[in-house]
Amino acid sequence: MEALTTPTILYTRHNCPLCDEAHRILMEFGLRPQLIDIDQDVQWQERYTNCVPVVWIDGKERFRGRVNRVLLQRLLLRRSNQARQPSISPEIREDQEP
Repeated sequence: MEALTTPTILYTRHNCPLCDEAHRILMEFGLRPQLIDIDQDVQWQERYTNCVPVVWIDGKERFRGRVNRVLLQRLLLRRSNQARQPSISPEIREDQEP
């Protein structure tokens, strides 16, 4: 299901136990995050130096510092429910008169 959405991104840095924990949790929930080492880019360092890990899911920043399992589970459940809902185009709605 994740392939249908924007990628999950984990901003991290080397020797960061919280980053390792965040990566493990994301993997447990079936996410395969793109890992970005903030120390490889000055802009990322300036933006996230005291905040890693930072997790982006579906194009939005969702977690800083720690990944909350309960909130992650709710987010993924909501994402799953939204993906199951059929999308009806206004042109083909049955209740609309021609």
